[in-house]
Amino acid sequence: MVLQKVAEEGHLELTDTLIDDNNMSIKTSVTIDIRYQPMDGTGGMWSDGEFLDVPDDRDGMFAFETDSLLSGQSHGSGTSPGRSLQGSIPTFRKAGRGVFSAMKLGKAKSSKDDHKRGDEPAILEMEDLDKKAMRLAGMLEPDTISLASVTAVTTNVSNKRSKPDIKMEPSSGRPVDYQISITVIEARQLIGLNMDPVVCVEVGDDKKYTSMKESTNCPYYNEYFVFDFHVPPDVMFDKIIKLSVIHSKNLLRSGTLVGTFKMDVGTVYSQPEHQFYHKWAILSDPDDITAGCKGYVKCDIAVVGKGDNIKTPHKANETDEDDIEGNLLLPEGIPAERQWARFYVKIHRAEGLPKMNTSIMANVKKAFIGENRDLVDPYVQVQFSGQKGKTSVQKSSYEPIWNEQVIFTELFPPLCKRIKVQIRDSDKVNDVAIGTHFIDLRKISNDGDKGFLPTLGPAWVNMYGSTRQYTLMDEHQDLNDGLGEGVSFRARLLISVAVEILDTTSPEIICSTDVQVEPVSNISESATGKMEEFFLFGSFLEATMIDRKIGDKPISFEITIGNYGNHIDGVSKSSSVKKKKKEGEDQEEENELIQNSSEDEADEDADLTSVSSTPPMKPFITDRNYFHLPYFEKKPCVYIKSWWQDQRRRLYNSNMMDKIADKLEEGLNDVQEVIKTEKAFPERRLRGVLEELSIGCSRYVTLANKDVNLAGRTKLDRERLKSCMREMDSMGQQAKQIRTQVKKNTVKEKLKLAQNFLQRLRFLADEPQHSIPDVFIWMMSNNKRIAYARIPSKDILYSVVDEETGKDCGKVKAVFLKLPGKKGFGPAGWTVQAKLELYLWLGLNKSRKNFLHGLPNGFEEIRATKMGHGLPPVTLVYDMKQVFQLRAHMYQARSLFAADSSGLSDPFARVFFSSQSQVTEVLNETLCPTWDQLLVFDDVELFGEATELRDDPPIIVVEFYDQDTGKAEFIGRTFAKPIIKMRDEPYGPPRFPPQLEYYQIYRGNSIAGELLAAFELLQIPFDAEEIRRALIAVHDFAVPQIKVGQGGRADLPPLEGPTDSERGPILPVPLGIRPVLSRYRIEVLFWGLRDLKRINLAQVDRPRVDIECAGRGVQSALIQNYKKNPNFSTLVKWFEVDLPENELLHPPLNIRVVDCRAFGRYILVGSHAVSTLRHFIYSPPDKSCNNWATAAKLMNGYMVLTNGCSQARSSPSLSSRTFSRPAGDVSVSLEAEPPIRKMDTVVKLDAMSDAVVKVDMNEDESDKEKKKKKKKKKGGAEEEEETDERVLDWWSKYFASIETLKENLRSQEAAQAEAEEREDLEIAAEAADIRPDDLHLKGSKMKERFKEKKSSKQKRSQAADGSEKRPPKARVDELVVYNRELESEYGNFEDWLHTFNLYRGKAGDDDEHALDDDRIVGRFKGSLCMYKVPLSQEITREAGYDPNMGMFQSIPHNDPIHVLVRVYVVRATDLHPADINGKADPYVVIKLGKSEVKDKENYISKQLNPVFGKSFDIEATFPMESMLTVSVYDWDLVGTDDLIGETKIDLENRFYSKFRATCGIASNYSMHGYNIWRDPMKPSQILAKLCKEGKIDGPHYGPGGKVKVANRIFTGATEIEDENGLKKQTEEHLALSVLNHWEEIPRVGCKLVPEHVETRPLLNPDKPGIEQGRLEMWVDMFPMDMPAPGPAIDISPRKPKSFELRVIIWNTDDVILEDDAFLTGEKMSDIYVRGWLKGQQEDKQDTDVHYHSLTGEGNFNWRFVFPFDYLVAEEKIIISKKESMFSWDETEYKIPPRLTMQVWDADHFSADDFLGAIELDLNRFPRGAKTAKQCNLDMIRNEQELPTISIFKQKRVKGWWPFVARDENDEMELTGKVEAELHLVTAEEAEKSPVGLGRNEPDPLEKPNRPDTSLMWFLGPLKSLRYFIWHNYRWLILKALGLILLLLMLGLFLYSIPGYLVKKILGA
Repeated sequence: MVLQKVAEEGHLELTDTLIDDNNMSIKTSVTIDIRYQPMDGTGGMWSDGEFLDVPDDRDGMFAFETDSLLSGQSHGSGTSPGRSLQGSIPTFRKAGRGVFSAMKLGKAKSSKDDHKRGDEPAILEMEDLDKKAMRLAGMLEPDTISLASVTAVTTNVSNKRSKPDIKMEPSSGRPVDYQISITVIEARQLIGLNMDPVVCVEVGDDKKYTSMKESTNCPYYNEYFVFDFHVPPDVMFDKIIKLSVIHSKNLLRSGTLVGTFKMDVGTVYSQPEHQFYHKWAILSDPDDITAGCKGYVKCDIAVVGKGDNIKTPHKANETDEDDIEGNLLLPEGIPAERQWARFYVKIHRAEGLPKMNTSIMANVKKAFIGENRDLVDPYVQVQFSGQKGKTSVQKSSYEPIWNEQVIFTELFPPLCKRIKVQIRDSDKVNDVAIGTHFIDLRKISNDGDKGFLPTLGPAWVNMYGSTRQYTLMDEHQDLNDGLGEGVSFRARLLISVAVEILDTTSPEIICSTDVQVEPVSNISESATGKMEEFFLFGSFLEATMIDRKIGDKPISFEITIGNYGNHIDGVSKSSSVKKKKKEGEDQEEENELIQNSSEDEADEDADLTSVSSTPPMKPFITDRNYFHLPYFEKKPCVYIKSWWQDQRRRLYNSNMMDKIADKLEEGLNDVQEVIKTEKAFPERRLRGVLEELSIGCSRYVTLANKDVNLAGRTKLDRERLKSCMREMDSMGQQAKQIRTQVKKNTVKEKLKLAQNFLQRLRFLADEPQHSIPDVFIWMMSNNKRIAYARIPSKDILYSVVDEETGKDCGKVKAVFLKLPGKKGFGPAGWTVQAKLELYLWLGLNKSRKNFLHGLPNGFEEIRATKMGHGLPPVTLVYDMKQVFQLRAHMYQARSLFAADSSGLSDPFARVFFSSQSQVTEVLNETLCPTWDQLLVFDDVELFGEATELRDDPPIIVVEFYDQDTGKAEFIGRTFAKPIIKMRDEPYGPPRFPPQLEYYQIYRGNSIAGELLAAFELLQIPFDAEEIRRALIAVHDFAVPQIKVGQGGRADLPPLEGPTDSERGPILPVPLGIRPVLSRYRIEVLFWGLRDLKRINLAQVDRPRVDIECAGRGVQSALIQNYKKNPNFSTLVKWFEVDLPENELLHPPLNIRVVDCRAFGRYILVGSHAVSTLRHFIYSPPDKSCNNWATAAKLMNGYMVLTNGCSQARSSPSLSSRTFSRPAGDVSVSLEAEPPIRKMDTVVKLDAMSDAVVKVDMNEDESDKEKKKKKKKKKGGAEEEEETDERVLDWWSKYFASIETLKENLRSQEAAQAEAEEREDLEIAAEAADIRPDDLHLKGSKMKERFKEKKSSKQKRSQAADGSEKRPPKARVDELVVYNRELESEYGNFEDWLHTFNLYRGKAGDDDEHALDDDRIVGRFKGSLCMYKVPLSQEITREAGYDPNMGMFQSIPHNDPIHVLVRVYVVRATDLHPADINGKADPYVVIKLGKSEVKDKENYISKQLNPVFGKSFDIEATFPMESMLTVSVYDWDLVGTDDLIGETKIDLENRFYSKFRATCGIASNYSMHGYNIWRDPMKPSQILAKLCKEGKIDGPHYGPGGKVKVANRIFTGATEIEDENGLKKQTEEHLALSVLNHWEEIPRVGCKLVPEHVETRPLLNPDKPGIEQGRLEMWVDMFPMDMPAPGPAIDISPRKPKSFELRVIIWNTDDVILEDDAFLTGEKMSDIYVRGWLKGQQEDKQDTDVHYHSLTGEGNFNWRFVFPFDYLVAEEKIIISKKESMFSWDETEYKIPPRLTMQVWDADHFSADDFLGAIELDLNRFPRGAKTAKQCNLDMIRNEQELPTISIFKQKRVKGWWPFVARDENDEMELTGKVEAELHLVTAEEAEKSPVGLGRNEPDPLEKPNRPDTSLMWFLGPLKSLRYFIWHNYRWLILKALGLILLLLMLGLFLYSIPGYLVKKILGA
């Protein structure tokens, strides 16, 4: 029925109502417009562009919330005549986007949600809505304005044109400033006995060493090193930071390496805050990978780039965190136990190398050798983690084959991100790089639980670099080293990477980590994929904007892919190709192809030759700067055949993700735009974006899961596909999930999450394994390469599946050519060399048939003459031509770049469209020109079908110049797309007249302003007669050439003539387009001028300020004598001006300062443009509020008066008509919520939160106090004594405050971690469709997933809990320590007085390092307020209203005022070293006006963290002297002192601010003691004054400690003690409690500045933007007409207290026995004990020796005495000593108090043997054991668990402690025990009861009762004989004596018996 009607009439409209799931009809109806046209064209015609095709709904339900603006391709009546000759049939292609794409749907409801969300209106924003679409939509709200310059161009409205890139300049490769600061704090557990360790810190090639610490395994250094670099980011982040510990290094020997730790700079930079703070680096031995950890080094590492600011955690008194395992120096997610792994980089072969030698050399060689060799000797160098490996050199080969692997041994996961692979040319003189490729390990591995180790290939990587022709001095050599974007293909290299984790226990492992190179086997040809023939087609539709320097010679364009298509410097023929030919391989026929490409000879085995360049053509002149090529209807084409391995899947994969990412990015930009312009419902748009993302992800998962030809699929391909699918799947789930959580108040945080998705997508889409090289387009002139563009091959790759096709494939792309390499840096890179409209298509030769589909229709193909018809065309001739008129409505520009030395510009704009250009007028001396000019381009001819042009207009380029006497200077450029009206469309809403839009202007990569303009392209209609003739011609199949008659113009909307007679023939922007104006009054508060610099060497004497806005303005009074008084005499003036209703369109307001010289001359001093006035708009108050009349509210922090009741609580600065601005940064942020102030206990909240946390300190503390007293009573178990009032000083207060600050930070971190964890669990739970309460059932897997996160978080939270476990703190009054400057806490104190910097001089560009600060020539102080006139009467009628002051009531007068300024400088931290020794000798200098205080004689020697503790008083007169400069200088003995850094404080703004920054308000009031009240006014006086000024009721003091102020009641104490302890009644506590909560007072309340210490960064003008240290200080100011303040508080650094530690070594036991006895071989030791306090090694003391201990027992009774100076608060010993003989003065060190005791074995002739040691931290050491038996290793092993004691509390301790040493296996072993007694006395006590060293007088110890064995043998030889020989051998001796006697007797007997016998016989 319906079809029949359609067939008859050709047109039918249906309307039907939709029904929901329950078949109930709902309120939405659909209107469908059906048209029918039979093939012969009988059923009624329709005009082009009316037909909208139907959505191809592949995803089930059509995604309503999408916003891709892709309106369907509409096909008109039949085909173009050119096509119809071929007899093609018209097909209606599905575009994949349909009816809805013409509309921007804000939110369309699916039927299910309908009844839930009935209340939200559907919003449609006009983009290009047809009338049909409007009827479909129902409700409309036209889109007022969008700041979308980028979206204007980039929202891809069609499918034939792709987005141009708006930023031009290559950013990589340009050097930047970096500073790396490393603090080496200490080392622990170093392996080795009694070592003298030094730490060597290496960054890249720079080495620095710490000092050497003697004989200790745990040295404490606390030394700070700074390395400065000026290199490109890539080079910086690849540098390796290496920490190594070296044992006993000295001048003569290099020492032995203990262990090293390596990490690249990039890893540090990617940390939060770009730093590791107080982390332990694990040392490992590179020469022995089987050994375990060699020790730990604790350090801080920070990397600061220009403009980064590092938040250092507060450096007060760190308690040494001994938890090493929990604080390792590793990025999050890397396990503590890293394993050793081998990294194999296999280098197979390379091809396509360039010549690396001159042809002359080749001819010389040829003459000698007789054969022609390839001119390159390549080898490959691989660099990884600071090590290099090289392959062998292949002599003379363009296609070298190496087949070698380079093996690195490194810990896994490595802390170095990239492997650098470089092909180099070996040369006798110096080797040069041919090409470089970086392998990013993060991209070729995945650390998830289903992840994989790094793996790559075997795959070809493409290398790009400088152009290929060889020159001796290659100007682009950097490009070959991998810096900057390569401008030409250099070579391909076949590589693969693999990693294996080593099992270090296996015996046959190689221990060293040196790089090895081994041969590997060859891999087959097919391993990298099947060779396929690819076809690349390109057509140049337009070449315009050709730089005039090259415009005089003919120009041609060349396209190359790899070496194919490269005529000039492709590869020279080599012998290898000929060989290949014989083998029948057609693999690389590049040379053949190149040879015959231009001569059009047919190749024997190919059916087409390549044509890679366009014919040369002479350019025509466009205007003074640019030329264009006359490609009118003839468009030249090029095509190239090439052979590559078929790895398209990789590129398809990337393309799919890229497209999802592009869409997401576009959507997020939209959302930000909506938020920025404060339009309604950003949350709906974000929901739409997330919906689109999840659909995209699910679509990806279905598409990617295709296993295409397996040839050449590598392991990485498979793994990557799996992990991409997992990631995309989870991302889709999370997006769905987040979509449900998007609410109005959570838009911003969800936007952040969505931006994380975007980064993840971009990361995933980057394919690490290349396939087809990128395409280069070169502009050639005179056979020289001039400028290029590089297009990634994936972007133009064709696929049958739409999602996989490259984003620019078969589309017309605007390409801007740029200069190669360094030439493109800076100004040269900003000018466009040429703009091309280019059509490209790349695909398999097989699927070549549709390579012309994307071209604009209406052309004929002209082929090369002699060839067959299968060839691609050489030119396309367009026979369809449309004529348009372009109207460019140039309204205004703002915030332009300052191009003249006056700090202003003389700007004009030049608009380019097609081959025409026009210029606006020049406006002199402004950065915010309002041209209000219409430029009309007549007879713009565009080729192609009208309908396509409607969807796809070419882009308009607008360039901005500064008019100079010579050549105009480039300011910036922007792109735009016009809105098009075809000849049959009416000129009317919604699309016409067009809206003005903002377009961002770019200069290189930086933003140089914005343009407000509108562009429309109107088709010029024909006369009826010509149309009739044309139709006849079509039916006769003739080609129409339609001329445009002049009469056709009448149908265009009329142009108004020039209205303004003064402007001559200039057309203004017509009424419908220019904004609607209304009358505003702008009031200006003129306060004064400050710091005006000299102009042309003359002082500024009589300045005046001119304010101008939209052509109207006002002048200030003249300052008569700037030197005497720089303030204005008349404070408030006003002027009226017509401004647009729409606040976003308000023109900027210009502030100029001129100096009035003699004879009526004026000289411009400087100027400032206030770009956004909306912050100064006053909106009248709201009557519904109770105290409406006087409430001032700040809209985003600038002045606005509005209803005060809704906001009174949350905004900390509400004041009565004192225009105020809450804290927040100066940069005007457009966030609606005011950032929340820190409260008394500094509970920091981020700006997103809605809570205001109040902690009432007083009650809190008193509770603690009570609890503590109770505890005391319960039995005094606490070893904490009550703090004595007398010992408390200002520093006690300071340290207590820092503790509080740190505790708060900790608890905040813990809370944050907890919240994150909760959110993670929720998201994961919802993603897995579990309700949170089922979590425990399905939780096991989830738990594992979160275990890692948890463990790290638990550590954090333990740190936080630790603070609660500590004994309750003594009650000390605290102040607030801000870890940044006070200004940033209180919005620069611009609550009513704003400071505008005046600029003069040219703005610098990044590379010239001219910061804006150098252009500041002074400051104007004042304020603005604007409102619509007339204003409501209530305000002006109020009591005390002064009409002269307008809106600026109750503002103090600006007469000069005398002030006493008191500057307290507490200390500096992390100063930049200024001397060669890596230290500095800092002192403070304070300047204010003419007075300067130098504290040079009190410099602090060799200290980077000096404690100054000084206060300085200076008298000043505001306004003349209001800028305080506090500098830190470095003292030098010879030469001038160097500035380390300085900080500037504007005292005037502080003085007048209502935050009362003159003198901070203490938390408690006391009349004496350390917390004495500093202000001369008591709290009650201050309160009375504030109440009077704010016109509020009060204060009324009542009984019972209550006070009432402005209907609020506060309570407090009412008694106070004076010095003598007498109690008195007082109201001060009450008044103070009101002041501390002043922000709660309605209307005028604001947070008053508390007593505080601020931390200010020190900056040095020579190193702009990089912090040189920080200074802690505060300033008090007292007006001189008030009572004088008391004396300054004493904050001088605490003097260390002198103590004496007396250590008595009584006995030792179980000492291991080292020696063998001299005669008997028994084990024994000659024991002595050595002791010293850490840092005082030279004062070490030894006991006497207990000789010959056989049991390991030693008796000593020996006393050591160690005097030392100790800072109780910081728990550090202070040591002052000269560093070397040559030092001028002593250096002060702070060292933790640690006592080291060692046991040694004395040897006479060799060195003594070290046996064992123990180190006791005197603040926390384990209690000694009662007996030697109970003393064991656990006392050291479980040190953390055991209760510890402090010698400073105990005073006297006695017990047994173990000595330990490490054995060969690094295990701890017990080597002895010592019984010692430690006794601590103060210096005074020591004087009263002195003791002797050793056993000397006074108070001698008795001699030890040693066994008699303990003697030296040569002192008592008899004794030692007796002991040693008699003791052991007495039976032997007795036996021997008996035997000797016997023998003697026998001898005598024998001797005497003969004589006796004879005698007997003879003389008997």
